[in-house]
Amino acid sequence: MRQEDKTAAARVLLDMPLFHVLMEELEMAAVNGCITAQITDHETRAAFAAEARAIRNFRGKLKFLAEQAKADGIGAPA
Repeated sequence: MRQEDKTAAARVLLDMPLFHVLMEELEMAAVNGCITAQITDHETRAAFAAEARAIRNFRGKLKFLAEQAKADGIGAPA
């Protein structure tokens, strides 16, 4: 997949309101799972925390890909 295709696909995903709703729900569920895990259940707490981090990293990667064209100067006025 070419870089331009990745950038375009990232923009399409970020333009969808449903994508944002789903990501927020997934992240909130992971954070709530981390908070409500038993105080002695370190494995569950760590798993939920890792899930929340993964969701945040995924969203950050998409935003980076969508904005990468601006940083590369693509579409900049001549």
